[in-house]
Amino acid sequence: MTPHKDTVTTIDLLRHGACEGGEIYRGSIDVALSSEGWRQMHAAVDALGNWQQVVTSPLIRCRQFAEQYAGHQDLPLMADNRFRELDFGEWEGRKVKEVWQSEPDLIRAYYEDPVSVTPPGGEPILNAQARIVSGWEAVLDSHMGRRILLVVHSGVIRLLLAHLLKIPMTSISTLDVPYACITRLKVFHHNEGNTPVLLSHNPFSVKAVG
Repeated sequence: MTPHKDTVTTIDLLRHGACEGGEIYRGSIDVALSSEGWRQMHAAVDALGNWQQVVTSPLIRCRQFAEQYAGHQDLPLMADNRFRELDFGEWEGRKVKEVWQSEPDLIRAYYEDPVSVTPPGGEPILNAQARIVSGWEAVLDSHMGRRILLVVHSGVIRLLLAHLLKIPMTSISTLDVPYACITRLKVFHHNEGNTPVLLSHNPFSVKAVG
């Protein structure tokens, strides 16, 4: 589709809800939503709606909800592997509290400067951001001018916002992205390119629902 100065795409980024297994590093681990997580996500979408397309990470904590919601609303659904969560390497499956206790210097350095520090065996953050941005640009190319629900992960949301809003990578950990958080963006398409505008981030309660 050829961009036009009056074309606007609206995209709502929805983080998945709480998952089975508690607070662990679950980047590449395919863990299902808990019953609380399902309730959180239903409450989040009930407050908005009116989408024309659903796009999701392939991981089941995103995909299962996206499939159910798209089916109930008779919406087209697309899964894109570029929207999977970061791979945390040797931290995968370990409790967050335990990693902080056992490797405090390394994990603190990772959050302070994620470009220079990577979890052992994990995915470099700039590589992750590049694939996420590639997925985002593909969504804009395929669904320009539509209203899209994008069901993804907290790391995906942070890295995407860092790219679109030019947030330093050293600051991305200060972006709070709670379970079932919704971030709304509008993208204005014009001859010079695309201009993203952040309309809202987690406009509802940050408390868990249910």
